[in-house]
Parts: sequence; C-alpha cells; structure tokens
Amino acid sequence: MFEIDRTVLLLIDVQGRLAEMMYERNELFTSLKNLLKGMEILDIPVVWMEQLPDKLGSTTPEIAEIMAGSTPIAKHSFSCLLNPEFTRRFETLGRNQVLLTGIESHICVYQTGRDLIQKGCEVQIVTDCVSSRTKANKDLGIQRIRDAGGVATSCEMILFELMKEAQGEAFKKIVKLIK
Repeated sequence: MFEIDRTVLLLIDVQGRLAEMMYERNELFTSLKNLLKGMEILDIPVVWMEQLPDKLGSTTPEIAEIMAGSTPIAKHSFSCLLNPEFTRRFETLGRNQVLLTGIESHICVYQTGRDLIQKGCEVQIVTDCVSSRTKANKDLGIQRIRDAGGVATSCEMILFELMKEAQGEAFKKIVKLIK
C-alpha cells in the first residue's frame, strides 16, 4: 500500500511533437493533468524529466503549466537513474514508493522503472498516465515493468489508495478533480 509520505511521482519526457504522437494522446493528457493536480493536493513531490529538450522540445504546455514553479531535469539517458542530477534530487527526497508516468512506456519509463525496482524501490506504473506511439509498445512497457516486480495502477486508483478515507479537504478536492 502506497503512503503519502513515502511516495514520489516521476513525470518522464512528455515533450514536443513526440507527445502529440502518443497512442490515445487526449486521454493521456487528461489523466496526467488530473494526477499532477492530485499530487499537489496531497503534497506529494514530482520529479520532472525531459529527454534532450534542445532536440525534442520542452514539455507540452498544458502539462508544463501545472508544473509552474518547478524546473525539469534534462537528460540524455533513457533511464532517469543514469542522470546524476536526477539521482541527487531523488535521494534527497528520501522516498521509496515511486509512481511512473510519461512517455514512452517501452523505453524511458520502462528502463527507469526497472532500475528503480533493482534499487529496491516499490514501483507502480500509472497505466492511463503512460503511453507510446503504438498501443503494442505501451502495453509491452507496462508488462515489462510488471514482470520486473512493479505493479499497475490508474490515476483514480492511486489517488484513492493514497487518501485511504472518504473524508477531509483533500478528498473533496480530488473528487471534484476526477468527476
């Protein structure tokens, strides 16, 4: 069971024209926006990554606007864990329950998840918050993370798992968010 004070969300490479080519792009963006707003309500940190932003472009504006006040970490490696700045930021947070979101599920999301699991973290891939250019590659990335020891979840499922109870201000705000 994921706990608010042990959880961190990774937002991986939702950038430029590549993001526009994702399978079920509109549903992906809607779920990502809801989850990112939910993380803000629950005060859960988000580590924001961009793959070669000088070549692929910056994060999609509708996602970047939710991240206002944060700065993305640029990377060239597929796995976030091969990036020293990511590693420093991640370790500073001291959290070992990781929610994976972003693109592409069969490349950067998968390799990051695999490496986090090998490092001893609990990993949940948020299936409606990841994608690839094809459904087959999206599904393969999710399956490979599950094969490595990760767990599949969804935006709504993880928000309610983290809240645990149907009461309080956070619950009221999140219910409004997802309806």
